Formats: sequence, C-alpha cells, structure tokens
Amino acid sequence: MAEEKKEKKGILKEFKEFISRGNVLDMAVGVIIGGAFNAIVTSVVNILLSLCTWRIPGGIKGLITVLPAANPAQAGMDPAIGLGQFFQSSDLQTLATDFAVKTYGQDVVTANPNLIESIKSTITSKYSLHGLKYVYNMSSSIDWGAFINAVISFLIIALTLFVVIKVANKMREKREEFNAKLQAKKADKTEDQEA
Repeated sequence: MAEEKKEKKGILKEFKEFISRGNVLDMAVGVIIGGAFNAIVTSVVNILLSLCTWRIPGGIKGLITVLPAANPAQAGMDPAIGLGQFFQSSDLQTLATDFAVKTYGQDVVTANPNLIESIKSTITSKYSLHGLKYVYNMSSSIDWGAFINAVISFLIIALTLFVVIKVANKMREKREEFNAKLQAKKADKTEDQEA
C-alpha cells in the first residue's frame, strides 16, 4: 500500500516536471497559435477562391463530381420523378410538389398547402446543397472545392513556416556570431591583462 502511494507520487512528480518544462509550454502555445493561424488562412483562402470562381455556378462549393450510384441506396429518394443523386436547387419546389402528388394524391395536396413545405424540409434533410446543386447524402461524391481549398491552405501555411524558420535560423546565426565575437574580445582582454 505504501509502495503504491510512493509510486503514484513519483508518477505525479514526473508528470509535473514534464508539464513545467519550457519545451512543453512552448509547444502548447505553438499549437494554439497554429490553430488560430489555420483559421485565418482558411478564411483567406475561401475568400480568394470565391473571387477566383465567381463565374462558376455555385462558386467554389459548386465544384463537385457525383459518382454513379453503386447500389439502390445511393440512387436518391425517387429517381423516377427527378429526386435522384442530384438536382438543381431551382427545381426544389417542382420536385416537392411532384413527390407530394405521387405519394398522397392531388386531392390531398390541394387540401393541405403546408404539405409541400413539409416535403421540401424532408428533401433538404436528405440532400446537401453544393453551390446550386442538391446532392443526395448517401451518394459518393468528390468535393473538388474542399480539395483545392486544402491544397492552397497547406501551401500558404508551409510558405509561412518556411519564412518563420528561415528568419529564426538567421537570427540564431547572428546571435552565434555575436557570441563568438564577444568570446573573442573576452579572450583578447584576458590575454592583454596577463601580458
């Protein structure tokens, strides 16, 4: 029992020493600043890509490729009426009306005008909007916009780190040169005093 307490105190002491080391604290600060810097870079890249892709319908979020359905689960809600793997956002009202009429009949749809809004909510819960296109959530797709964004963000962060490391190395070299000159002057003074 006494050995267990001693061992726990030893582990706690080691952990406290580990945490209180300067390197760990510097690393923690670096991680926090890096996270904040990543958020800034991501927003800048989003703005730049939005400007570069403003002529593409839906902008950067519209750069998506939907892969063909490999099974019925990926085909969409009702491909027969146009609710397949994807559809244009401008067609949402028409598709919701067609789906309501097919499912409940024209008389029910006419008697209950809120039914269309309810069906639109159901459709938008099963599809995600990418630019001007709704894509079925179960479909496989390639989001080119997210990929381009990630590549550009990586390049900007890598360039920034390269510059920071280059400046830090230059400062270290200057400090070492200064220390070497200072040591040489001290050595010269010591020699002069001895002579």
